[in-house]
Amino acid sequence: MKRMVLSVFGTGGVRAGVVAAARGINRRNLALAGSAALLAGCQVVPRTETVVTAPPPAPTPEPSATALPSDATRHRVALLVPMGGSAAQVGQSLANATTMALLDTASRDSSTDNLRITTYDTSSGASAAARQAIADGNKLILGPLLADNVAAVEAVAGPANVPAIAFSNDASVASSTTFIMGHTPEQSVARSVQYARKNGSSNFAALFPEGDYGRKAFSALQNSLSDFGGSLVGAESYARGNTSIVSAAQRLRTRGGYDTVLIAEGARLSIMAAPYLRSDGAQGTRLLGTELWSGGSAITRTRDVDGALFSAVSDGRFRRFSDSYEARFGTKPFRIATLGYDAVLLTLRIAQDWRVGDDFPKSRLYDRGGFVGVDGAFRFGRSGVAERALEVRQVRGNQVVAIEAAPGSFSQ
Repeated sequence: MKRMVLSVFGTGGVRAGVVAAARGINRRNLALAGSAALLAGCQVVPRTETVVTAPPPAPTPEPSATALPSDATRHRVALLVPMGGSAAQVGQSLANATTMALLDTASRDSSTDNLRITTYDTSSGASAAARQAIADGNKLILGPLLADNVAAVEAVAGPANVPAIAFSNDASVASSTTFIMGHTPEQSVARSVQYARKNGSSNFAALFPEGDYGRKAFSALQNSLSDFGGSLVGAESYARGNTSIVSAAQRLRTRGGYDTVLIAEGARLSIMAAPYLRSDGAQGTRLLGTELWSGGSAITRTRDVDGALFSAVSDGRFRRFSDSYEARFGTKPFRIATLGYDAVLLTLRIAQDWRVGDDFPKSRLYDRGGFVGVDGAFRFGRSGVAERALEVRQVRGNQVVAIEAAPGSFSQ
């Protein structure tokens, strides 16, 4: 089992900006942390990965007396991410972000030198990584990254009373012991529909890909129309591919009757579908995207989506985070890396009142005041899914602008 151990030490970074944002929020209730399951640009975190071939699972390993340093004053926290296989670059980006959070925090407050984070590689099997993490005495797991690994980790960590804060954006895998930090399509769709309804949209249609993401986005649209009003007048699904989405858009336009269309797709394919949805007298159609449009410039490369709306976490502090990350590691982070940063700062906040050797105080994660991070305010509901404060953005020419800011806290 590949392990990397990191304790808190280092020099300054992005945390100052997060602290400044947190000062405007209820200090007692809103804990400090740093943030769809998204990768850089408009990619989606896959449910699975290409794994490295490994032998059959072995019995729960016994900790080696010399494998990890003895910790009498530090909490042991495990980071479970793929360091090999097809998702290795994403795993490394998350690992780097957790390092950055420790460095930034320690440079400003030496009293936070109470965490030891060990990275466990899930590419040879998430279950084996979780067993080793538990055997090594970790009381909290950050990860895994992939939705299909969550059950394997939970099966090991749950009986040991070790909660996991996963980086997946699949709300269906959350539980009483597994918390989901990813940016979910359901919340993005709901925020956009709410805004659209307040601003004249009545008749909605949907264009969505086959598979988990598309089904969740379409279900979110149906639920949002139930919550905020409006009618669903049409829907078309498609297999992901250049011609398939165009054909689906043409079918939807032939049916007509809509004033607003949700395109549950990344920027590249959305751009291909947009002109067909707005053809033949439907030029005034309002287009809605999802959080997949966030993080890149591709959506601004054509006027076919001019005026389109989508909702996502603010990128304001991410730019500073990205610059600091690149200065340290020599490369740009994946967009999802903020989840690793946030998870560490959240853990450090809770660790202030967490006695070394005790179980992680899971109940503290349910603070209704929430936390604030690189991606803004968030809090965990009883479902275990992170509820996030999202802003509404609009495509205007060659830029994307925020037209309704994300709430700074959950009291707003």
